[in-house]
Amino acid sequence: MAALLDAATVVFAEKGYDAATMTEIAARSSTAIGSLYRFFPSKEALAEGLLHRYGERAGAGLDAIAAHASAMTVAQMADALLDLMMALKSERTALKVLMDARVDGANRRQYLRGVIRGRMAGMLSAHAPGLSAERADLLSVMVLHLMKTIPELAEEAEAAALFQEMRLVLSAYLAAAVDGG
Repeated sequence: MAALLDAATVVFAEKGYDAATMTEIAARSSTAIGSLYRFFPSKEALAEGLLHRYGERAGAGLDAIAAHASAMTVAQMADALLDLMMALKSERTALKVLMDARVDGANRRQYLRGVIRGRMAGMLSAHAPGLSAERADLLSVMVLHLMKTIPELAEEAEAAALFQEMRLVLSAYLAAAVDGG
């Protein structure tokens, strides 16, 4: 099933939701079309599967960071967040395409954002237990907005230098906002 979702990620990102076909997704995954339909009876079900997988992967990544957040420096936390965002880059591209194309995209976007914000706030609270829930939630919004720029930076000619700059920005923000530095 992972190969099907991986292929769908690529096809949706390349072609968009409307132009993507189940036949092309099956071919890209080297899977028989019948097998694709056995797991995902429609393109909509396949899109739901991708959205679900993204939420699980992003949440698991944030949970893994949170598990070690109390022992991390803000620079280490910034590195871990940047690494997570880059690991999810191709899925984020497909996710954006799916959200923009679907009627319930706004609802799904709000749901995923809420889940990720909650996990992010938990990670920040694990790092700095004295943060109020309201402050952790507010900080999570800012960190997520900063992180959204990372995949776009990777497309620039100066990607390596820009990535280092974002590392500095995120580390400085976390130091000032979370550690009071």
